Amino acid sequence: MNSKSVSVGLSKAFDCNYIKGNQEQLLVIQESELDGHLFEQLLAMGFRRNGNAIYKPRCPSCQACQSIRVPVASFTLSKRQKRTLKANQDLHWKVVDKTTEAHYQLYERYITARHSDGPMYPPSQAQFDDFLLCDWLSVMFIELYDDDKLIGVAVTDNLTYSLSAIYSYFDPEYQKRSLGSLMILIQCQLARTLAKHFVYLGYQIDVNRKMSYKRQYRPYQILTANGWQNGDAHTPLSC
Repeated sequence: MNSKSVSVGLSKAFDCNYIKGNQEQLLVIQESELDGHLFEQLLAMGFRRNGNAIYKPRCPSCQACQSIRVPVASFTLSKRQKRTLKANQDLHWKVVDKTTEAHYQLYERYITARHSDGPMYPPSQAQFDDFLLCDWLSVMFIELYDDDKLIGVAVTDNLTYSLSAIYSYFDPEYQKRSLGSLMILIQCQLARTLAKHFVYLGYQIDVNRKMSYKRQYRPYQILTANGWQNGDAHTPLSC
């Protein structure tokens, strides 16, 4: 991929949403001509997408957020993941390229039921659009169904060499089904079908219980100061 110079800004410090008592700062890409090719290069450097914005944590006293990705060709199901697939074999999924009213309605139920104590509550259509959609990139929506009932959506960026998992949400009534795990497994399966190299899962945060699950998808790679390293080849970082 061709390289390109971009302008980067640093946000003001604000309360961290993941580690109570910490202050967070972000590197923010200030570039008017964004596209999927540039984003994929930045993704490999540890940046993420939130709506139209591309950012990366750059906190003065903490390095807990670690970019994590799954090399698709070598991904292997664990016994637990095999059980998750077996328990949900009655469900089916499809990929669409447009968001729908049903997507938002499910998102609203999910946030209200499971994240009423977080910064995404209360949900709104404007918040949903600003968080998940993008003007300069085609976003893919993996819809999960129980018969004809929509019970889950995985918002995913489809890039040249990779898939980037942006956000997944599901019907709270199905919480015992491990649908969050199932949708990551579906993304890994889809990536292999599409001959992608990686599935990017965002940031692994070991000290946050809700954000510490991504090491379960193995083998995985963590972005360190020395580049991408196999998951077992480094010591987890903490504040």
